[in-house]
Order: sequence, then C-alpha cells, then structure tokens
Amino acid sequence: MGKAVNSVPTVVRLPVDLVKRYDDLAKNTGHSRNYYFTKALEESIPNLEYQYGLLKKVDEYRAGQLDTISIDQLQDHLCL
Repeated sequence: MGKAVNSVPTVVRLPVDLVKRYDDLAKNTGHSRNYYFTKALEESIPNLEYQYGLLKKVDEYRAGQLDTISIDQLQDHLCL
C-alpha cells in the first residue's frame, strides 16, 4: 500500500482546453491528471507568495507604513 497523503478534495473550474492538455499529459506519461494539477500548484505557490508579498510591501510603502532611507544613506551604509 502507498504512503498516506494528507489531502483535501477541492473543486475548481478550469478552461476545457487546459483540462484536455492535462488529460493528454497524464495519458502519455502514466501519471494521473491530479498528479500534474498538484505538481503545478506546488511549483507555482512560492512565486505567487513572493509576488503578492511584494505588492503588499508596495501598498505599505504608499501608506507610509515602511521605514525608508535615501539613496545617499544606502550608499554610505554600503560604503559606496
């Protein structure tokens, strides 16, 4: 028996052509469509977290919630 996986069923609506591509990939490789859905989500989440983290910082900057320094202070700090 395979190892137990802690997972939750989830329903999403996807474009038909995208699902077809995953179906074809699964058929041609012997892996399940779910395997590729999970792999794609696992590989994309770090990038999404990074991007939205940056956007949050931009919002905080615009709201005056971040401490900032001038370019001159940065250059002095870096001994440039």
